[in-house]
Amino acid sequence: MLDEADGQALVRYARAAIRETLGGPAAERPSGGALDRPAATFVTLRRHGRLQGCMGVIEARRPLADDVRDHALAAALDDPRARPLSLAEVDDLDVEVSLLSPLERVAATDADAAAAALRPGVDGVVFSVGSRRSTYLPQVWADMPEPLEFLRKLRAKAGLPADFWSRDVVIYRYSVQKWRDAAGGAEDDDAEAKGAEA
Repeated sequence: MLDEADGQALVRYARAAIRETLGGPAAERPSGGALDRPAATFVTLRRHGRLQGCMGVIEARRPLADDVRDHALAAALDDPRARPLSLAEVDDLDVEVSLLSPLERVAATDADAAAAALRPGVDGVVFSVGSRRSTYLPQVWADMPEPLEFLRKLRAKAGLPADFWSRDVVIYRYSVQKWRDAAGGAEDDDAEAKGAEA
């Protein structure tokens, strides 16, 4: 668990890193404690209510602050869904950082058993079989509240038929801590990021 002050520092750093890359002032990297330990994150960006991008990893690889910076830049500039972004538009972004817990394997022999083990609104879910893998953050339950439909969409996202299942399928779940920095410093009445994040 990360404390609230560090979480807020991370989400502000994500915005500052985008601003710096687009020609703004240098971003000051937060450091110390958990911020320097390996962690897995996703950064989700919205502009005027539309998804700009969402990028991340499901397993810890880099120090937390560095992971957030890399994913903020990728979500802003490299996500195929991203629209061109100028320095002046950085303040129009809603920035959300999700810090993932370690993955927990779900014991399931079929889709019904996997669906029964999931906690809508709580679990991020990873679908994996062979070299194919997909995930949705817990925030996506807002758009897909039924576990079986959630799993169908994950299979399709992995490039498989929506009803695909085999004995080689592995399902993982994880939880997230998240922080949001609203566009233009607006009050954050609803921190849920909806849509096809991740």
